[in-house]
Amino acid sequence: MAAISFARGAPAPECLDQALIADCARAALERDGTTILSYGTGGGYEPLREVLAEQHGVAANRVFVTTGGLQGFVFYAAVQLALRPGRVLVEGPTYDRPLKILARDGVEVVPIAMDDEGLDLDALEAELERGGDISFLYTIPTFQNPSGRTLGTERRRRLVEMAAQYDLPILEDDPYGRVRYDGDPVPSLHELEGGQRVTFTSSFSKTVAPGLRIGYFVVPDGLVAAYDDRAVSTYISPSLLPQATVFELIDREAFVPNLDRVRGLLKARKDAMLVALAAEMPAGTSWSSPEGGYFLWLDFADDVDAAALLTRATDAGVTFVRGSDFFPNASAGRSSARLAFSYETPERITEGVALLASLL
Repeated sequence: MAAISFARGAPAPECLDQALIADCARAALERDGTTILSYGTGGGYEPLREVLAEQHGVAANRVFVTTGGLQGFVFYAAVQLALRPGRVLVEGPTYDRPLKILARDGVEVVPIAMDDEGLDLDALEAELERGGDISFLYTIPTFQNPSGRTLGTERRRRLVEMAAQYDLPILEDDPYGRVRYDGDPVPSLHELEGGQRVTFTSSFSKTVAPGLRIGYFVVPDGLVAAYDDRAVSTYISPSLLPQATVFELIDREAFVPNLDRVRGLLKARKDAMLVALAAEMPAGTSWSSPEGGYFLWLDFADDVDAAALLTRATDAGVTFVRGSDFFPNASAGRSSARLAFSYETPERITEGVALLASLL
């Protein structure tokens, strides 16, 4: 039996509607095959760019469809650091892949504290007041990876005001915002700010299929030329067939029904994990309770070394990601873990949580 994985931040196989995606790909080729199978513009498949631009209230030339969200992050970081060299501010904890990219490039990365309501804006303001050159703030304000936390509307409004006061560029990463199970949607930073200091990015990996490798960025007017140059010089033309497939899914009005189905599957998994944690975890352990997304954050008692626990857990047949991986230079998170509830079945989630608790 394969190990129970709380490490995989991927949709469960049941979430992937192979027949629907295959039919959309076939229809896209029949409708626009000559375009799809040829070179295209660096910004991506034009009909998809236009749909996304309409959703975000911007011109289509400000939308860039990338090979997954992480490639777009590489583009953004390169462009922004060239325009404004300086340190990069991130949430502590934050998504580990951008940390690796920034570390590889020798960028100074400063984590800003979080609480149960997301980014601590007093801590952010203290860092801004410290002075020195800051390139940008990278934030995942909705169902954050790895913590599952969501920044409330009032904090979002204050953050937008701070961006104007301190002339702070913000990269708002929102791959999980549509994967909401409970509660009411909150406005994006991009909506509140107007998209001149805030660059918005999202992905279809968590809502349709990660293998399609489709992310997109909505960039300010001032970054359009630099982004276009970066895209064209990297791959000449992106892969248009997957992008046209997603356009077909949206155009035939199948995206929302499919997303509703995915939400139902993932909510059952999230609920199973929260019930199991409440039933199994010993005193001194706490965890976040997200209203959406793929992850939650687990804090063990202070004397628990998550790295040592992971070794024992892997041997026993359950995996997770240690909390220190989500801080620059593993500077915190020693007694914490990220648990993904998106991949395993509710039954295996219940079994895995019980097994993990037994190791404590």
